[in-house]
Amino acid sequence: MALVKFTNGNRDTALSPIFSDVFESLFNDSFLSDRMISRVPAVNIAETENEYRIELAAPGMKKDDFKINLDKNLLTISVEKKEENREEDKRYNKREYSYMSFVRTFTLPDSADPEHIDAEYNDGVLEIKIAKKEDAKMQAKQISVR
Repeated sequence: MALVKFTNGNRDTALSPIFSDVFESLFNDSFLSDRMISRVPAVNIAETENEYRIELAAPGMKKDDFKINLDKNLLTISVEKKEENREEDKRYNKREYSYMSFVRTFTLPDSADPEHIDAEYNDGVLEIKIAKKEDAKMQAKQISVR
């Protein structure tokens, strides 16, 4: 959807430039546009011979910000982070609070081993390794030709 500037033909009124300036600055203000967009971290999912890997891009977090839960075959990653920058000796004309939260849920395949799941957070990327069950691991073998 595109926001289109519409003039009603009444450009002669004294209030028209004021209203257009107010609405234009309101919709183009980066403060509003940044917070109106839903932000869900990007995820890479890979499969190797012995495990599944989920890599979630979440820069600026600490490892304690993440909550990872496993309920049956649903792996849920959630974050709730709230920051308030407050200085008591200043008068503010504009004050911004930072609040971020998201939840990502993944359905694990039957071949995943729920007893062997590890998570590590480094350089803004949360990496979750989910081991495969022994019977689901890819086994290489030589096939003879008759």
